[in-house]
This record gives sequence, structure tokens and C-alpha cells, in this order.
Amino acid sequence: MSSTPTTTTPSPNPTSPTDGISWVLTPLLELPGVLHAVIATGDGLVEAASAGLGRASAERVAAMTATVHAAARAFTTAFTDAEQPRLAQTVVESELGFAVVVPAGENTSLAVFTTPEAQLGNVAYQMQVQVAALGRALASPARRQDAPARS
Repeated sequence: MSSTPTTTTPSPNPTSPTDGISWVLTPLLELPGVLHAVIATGDGLVEAASAGLGRASAERVAAMTATVHAAARAFTTAFTDAEQPRLAQTVVESELGFAVVVPAGENTSLAVFTTPEAQLGNVAYQMQVQVAALGRALASPARRQDAPARS
């Protein structure tokens, strides 16, 4: 089963918590050196992807994001014996650029790919800003108690 990635067109007022979450990617894609971005579920499905990334590539990135994140947790556990360590970020560096993955809430990750010249500090900071914004957007507001019935 595959998920159809959405584009990065901002959605000012989503109709449900997951409609239009691709707005999270827009500020990231505006940073110098950021080429692509994906929001992926923990089981490797695409929640949103940058418009320049084809569907097949977005699906591969989502699957690999889940795999890289799980491997990073296992790697940390091997060094520390900590059960279920919480990751701040996972960075993969290659001659083509950097892949950065950060947790983006329950069972969700945000991944970007940058050029080698990108300012990783700025990218990592903006990723955290966008994760916080996504968390606020997906949070359910507290229920109000009904007013007492009048007779």
C-alpha cells in the first residue's frame, strides 16, 4: 500500500489535522541549499513531500527515513544499553550533500536533503521550528465542559 505525497503548496486553514501538512516543508525548502524534504511515518509512508521529489523517490525516502531512524536508535542502544533512546537528529553526510532526519511527533519524522554547502545549523534549527509548528497544528484543543443546563 502506498501513500500519495502532497506538494508543498501551503494550506492556510486545513480542514483536518493531516490535510495540507505540507506547509511545514515550505520554510525549509526556502533555505539556501535545501533540495528536498519529506514528512514520513514511522513505518515508512509518505505524509508530505516536496514538489520536486517524484512519487517513487518520496516513497523510497520515507521508507529509508524509517530505516535510518530505527538504525540510529539501535546504534545508540548498542553504545549505551539505553532502552528506546530519544533521538534529536540523524545526519548522513555524502559527497552529494547531507540527509538530516529529526523526530516530528509520535511515529513521524521530518527529513531533508541539502547540498554540501548548506548551513546545517540553520537547517537543523528551522527543522525544529517546523516540528514545533506541526505539533501545535496537530494538537487537539482541550474540550470545554458544557454549560450547566438551565431550567
